[in-house]
Amino acid sequence: MSRLVLATSNAGKLAELQPLLAPAGFELVTQGALGVGDAIEDGLTFLENALIKARHASAATGLPALGDDSGLVVDALGGAPGLYSARYAGVHGDSAANNAKLLGEMEGLVGARRRAHFYCVLVLLRHFDDPQPLVAEGVWPGQVLEAARGSGGFGYDPVFFVPGYGLSAAELEPGLKNRISHRGLALARLRERLAEL
Repeated sequence: MSRLVLATSNAGKLAELQPLLAPAGFELVTQGALGVGDAIEDGLTFLENALIKARHASAATGLPALGDDSGLVVDALGGAPGLYSARYAGVHGDSAANNAKLLGEMEGLVGARRRAHFYCVLVLLRHFDDPQPLVAEGVWPGQVLEAARGSGGFGYDPVFFVPGYGLSAAELEPGLKNRISHRGLALARLRERLAEL
């Protein structure tokens, strides 16, 4: 099994990605577990940030790296929280504050005005200066709920309604969420790209 550094310290992302990459022969370890701090995400797109993170992790560890950048995109808010999803309320990783801010900004909006989607881009670098990184994307359409529901998942999952299931992302069984989420879809495409090689 090949070791792959996940360019994050987020345990939630590791829990989602490891079961999906294990069948492809990869053992994931977070950069945090290897003593590597976070990269400075100063890209202007999800793709740029994913590449920045993957390069940072690969350079620091000498391992192949998987960078992920993702976020919640709300049409009525002009695409916010978008690139700033993890620090929407000001403090990086404060999910409760981020969700509270989002719900406050969505107050009074109904129907199609609550439309949103999760977006994920994954970048796999085989080595630090890999000139041809593998890139895969996933989009998960839904709506912003009026109040949080469920205790699973992480981030915006409690306020993200999944049409067709009648549940928030935080109420989905983890295996199902891994198959239908933005990250799961991006990872499935990444595995296809790896198989093509």
